[in-house]
Amino acid sequence: MKKAFFSSFLFAAAALSPAFSQVKSEQLMQVPNIEVAGFAEMEVVPDEIYFSISLREYYTDEKNQKDKVNISTLEKQLIKAVADAGLPKESLSISGVGGYQNYVDKKKKPATFLENKQYELKVASPEKLDGILSKVESRGVQYANVARVDHSKKEEFKKQVKIDALKAAKTKAEYLVASLDQKLGKVLEIKELDENLYFPQPVFAKANVRAFAAESADAVTDSEVQYQKIKISYRMQAAFEIK
Repeated sequence: MKKAFFSSFLFAAAALSPAFSQVKSEQLMQVPNIEVAGFAEMEVVPDEIYFSISLREYYTDEKNQKDKVNISTLEKQLIKAVADAGLPKESLSISGVGGYQNYVDKKKKPATFLENKQYELKVASPEKLDGILSKVESRGVQYANVARVDHSKKEEFKKQVKIDALKAAKTKAEYLVASLDQKLGKVLEIKELDENLYFPQPVFAKANVRAFAAESADAVTDSEVQYQKIKISYRMQAAFEIK
């Protein structure tokens, strides 16, 4: 008998649960409230610049395919240059390995296979690059491009932008309610509407960066890369009670 009564009680509670939920929602809807969206944006200069560098083997005597400069020699030069620049060894990593056929006569089969390697170099400012690559054999540098940029405190900035967007929503709600001679009450609901992160992708499209720098001593230092900014924006929605 007790089991039957308990089962009946559970069934009744389950049946009433949606009704209770609906009543609660209707009660909340009856509370005078205002719902607004706030927007905030921040622009920051990147302090992490990732360069993609490619080194390739070559012959000093290209015509006769003699005196090859090995990739290991070029890599040692690059590693030493990074260390001399005061950067930690973790700043440089290998991102790819490949090679290409070296033709003396295109009508004949290639006599040699020359290796190339791609690296990713992380620096705080672009002017570091020329000083590093100037210590690597120029003919061994295939290209050096800015692959991406970032900021070490990006997550902190995102939090701050969210807070600013929420404050903007509250300010908007306050002056709208005040225009009706009312006062703002407690917050009822908060929602994140969207997020926008913009990362500029500048590129130095020069095969030989040292030759490029020789043409203009300030080419790297005055590049727009140091002025381009990361844009972080958020839109927050909030509902407040109207007293």
